[in-house]
Amino acid sequence: MSAIAAQEPRLNEQITVRECRLIGYDGNQMGIYPTVQARRIAEDEGYDLVEIAPNADPPVCRIMDYGKYKYDQAIKAKQARKNQSKIETKEMKFRPKIDVGDYNTKKKHVLRFLDAGNKVKITIMFRGREMSHPDQGLSILEKLADDLKDVAVIESAPKMEGRNMHMLIAPLPASAKKKNKAESKDDEGKDE
Repeated sequence: MSAIAAQEPRLNEQITVRECRLIGYDGNQMGIYPTVQARRIAEDEGYDLVEIAPNADPPVCRIMDYGKYKYDQAIKAKQARKNQSKIETKEMKFRPKIDVGDYNTKKKHVLRFLDAGNKVKITIMFRGREMSHPDQGLSILEKLADDLKDVAVIESAPKMEGRNMHMLIAPLPASAKKKNKAESKDDEGKDE
């Protein structure tokens, strides 16, 4: 509780300094006033006297509607939290001997994750004798990376960890996607 109180500026009777530099409600500097007189000016206007720079010499105080100010700050903080985006990491598991139909289905799932803005960890699971052929898993990862090169970038190259091979891909930034779309439209125009 005391840490929160330390962050809050002092106002009205809490200001104990003898004099302060006063800033009016409209933002104009009014000069240096005794704190008692500055408090009286704020009360006459129907506002609060708020210490905004306690370490200055003399401290700077401002006349403002402190309740409205705190409300506006809370709204701004809420908007900032609302506009944040959280990036999750999804995982898609493959086997070295995957069929074409299963591969295409899983690729569509990966595309859906990437379109949602999530990173995707691709895992190739090896069992038994499959461990002696890691090149099959690597070829699947390379094929997937090639199929998704227009919408994703490889963030972590394929590497073997125990019985699994991993690769991390992330969605392309929006500017790179627009560039790729423009290039593909140019290529279509050349074909005609």
